[in-house]
This record gives sequence, structure tokens and C-alpha cells, in this order.
Amino acid sequence: MIRYVAKRVLFLIPIVLGVAFIIFSIMEMTPGDPARLILGPDATAEAVEELREELGLNDPFFIKFFNYVYKAVTKLDFGTSYRTQKPVFNDVLPRLPVSVRVAFNGIGFAVLLGIPLGVFSAVHQYSPQDNFLRVTSMFFVAVPPFWFAMMLILVFGLYLGLLPTSGVASWKSYILPMLTLGAQYAGRILRITRSTMLETIRQDYITTAKAKGIPQRKVVYGHALRNAILPVITTAATSFGGLLGGAIITESVFSLPGLGSLIVLSIKLKDTPCVMASIILLAILFSLIMLLVDLIYAFCDPRIKAKYMRG
Repeated sequence: MIRYVAKRVLFLIPIVLGVAFIIFSIMEMTPGDPARLILGPDATAEAVEELREELGLNDPFFIKFFNYVYKAVTKLDFGTSYRTQKPVFNDVLPRLPVSVRVAFNGIGFAVLLGIPLGVFSAVHQYSPQDNFLRVTSMFFVAVPPFWFAMMLILVFGLYLGLLPTSGVASWKSYILPMLTLGAQYAGRILRITRSTMLETIRQDYITTAKAKGIPQRKVVYGHALRNAILPVITTAATSFGGLLGGAIITESVFSLPGLGSLIVLSIKLKDTPCVMASIILLAILFSLIMLLVDLIYAFCDPRIKAKYMRG
């Protein structure tokens, strides 16, 4: 198992380099002049050209990329933000906890709501409750997040005045973003849980367990759910990784100072160092989350753990 984990950690190197190369290439192709951004619109052409030369912006593409990677690896220097003139992690790190809280709350709410309802729906297949849950989950999966967010703001913020609608002044500020993201992903997890549970409860070992007189609750949660949970874990983990930097609309609607909104702002201003540092950090976190998922697989399924041990 230790060897497997070490191998997966080493795989992070080509993954991060590939992500860095793709993002660096895209930022190079976008219009805009960082030197002009730093000096302002009133700067002379000579001053702009001098700064471009100082920053190495006139170098060929591969030399600029190599210099960036070399400084990042040897000095942990990911550059200075063109927008704030400060090291990029001064802007990135304060925003990361906000994005993590939003993503964790959203996916946690989705898991706690989606899995039990998915199991209930599978056990009571074709019942009125099952039909209601399927229609409701389809609605929340299909509804646009920005519309649902505005409806929550209208009801809980303006009409009832129970919850704040912007900023991160207290823990209450995370409730509406949690509901916005959690409702959509809860619908997805419910449908996946229902599908995998229906396939599992038809297996012969479930029939055998029922024939032996094992209580229904133990058969469902102790035998069927444990074998049906692996696709649900994958969905939840990939959703959490995507929400770390992908909840841009939610962060914008609720005015949350998260990483997603920072990336969008930096792209608009062609702040390449800030975009690179943010996305590289997200790529590392996402890869570590997927490694954690593989370890959870081994915990849930002894066959996978045995495979790792043999490897």
C-alpha cells in the first residue's frame, strides 16, 4: 500500500507539469499586455517595452515556460501578481479556505441528503415516494444554479430576513451557497445511489442474506450499500474537486471572496502568474483527493485492498 501511494504521489509531477503547460499556453494566446496593465494606460511605449524586457515577456514561449517552472521548483517562486504587485500566494491562499468551505459544505450536504434518499428510493422502487424523489432530483439537477441561488436570496434573505445574502461575515453566510450547490449534487448522488443499489439488491448474495433471516436494515446498509457505494464515492470526490475552483457562479452571486472568482478576475486582466498559481494549486488538491478516493475504495472493498497489497 505504501508503495502504491508513493507511486501515485510521483504521478503528480507529470500531471502538474501538463496542467501548467496547458494553462500557460492558453494565457499566452489571450489578448492583452501585462506590462501595460502594470504601468497603466498613460505609460509611454518606451516604458512599456522596457518593463516587458525586464519581465522576460519578449522571450520565446518555451524559454518563458522553462523559466517559470525552474523558479517554481527551485525557489517556490510562482511569480508576482500583475494586478496587486505582490507574490501570487498572498492573493491565492486567503481565498482558498473560502472555496474549500463552500465546496465541502455543498458536497457534504449532498452526500448526507442524497445517499439515504437514494437507498430509500431503491428499496421502495416504483412507489409514490420513489416517483416523487426521482422527479425532484431531476428538477434540482436540471435547474440553473444562478436561478436557484437568486430564489434562495429572495426567500431567505429579502422576504424572511433569516440569512445573509453576501460576504462571509459569519457561518450563516455559507448556508445559502451550501443549499445552492448541495441541492444540485444531492440530486445527482440520489440518482446514482438508486441506480447502483437497484443493481446490487438483485444479486444472489442479497437474496441469500434475506433467506437466512438477516434483518432488512442490515441487509440494505450492511451488505448492499457497502458494495454499491463505490460509484457514489467517485461522484462525490470528483464533484468536490470540481467545486473547489468551479463554483464560480455561486461565488459571484453571493459575493464570496473565493478562488473561483479570483481566477475569473485574473483571466480578464491577463494576470498569468495568479492564474497559474491558482490552477496548479487546484490540480494538486484534486489529485490528492483522487488518491484519497482510491484509499477509501480499499477500505470499503477488501478485494481492492488485496490487489494493492499484491502490487
